[in-house]
Amino acid sequence: MTGCMLTKRLPNVRAEMALHVLAYNMTRVMNIIGSKALVAAMRG
Repeated sequence: MTGCMLTKRLPNVRAEMALHVLAYNMTRVMNIIGSKALVAAMRG
């Protein structure tokens, strides 16, 4: 395995990393406040 990213060019790798970070942070928020509270907060 040569790397952990599926894309090759820097702008694409940046976008992919941003999605990884977003998924990680959303998982943390769900663990802290719960998924129902998160959905309620996102709906406004």
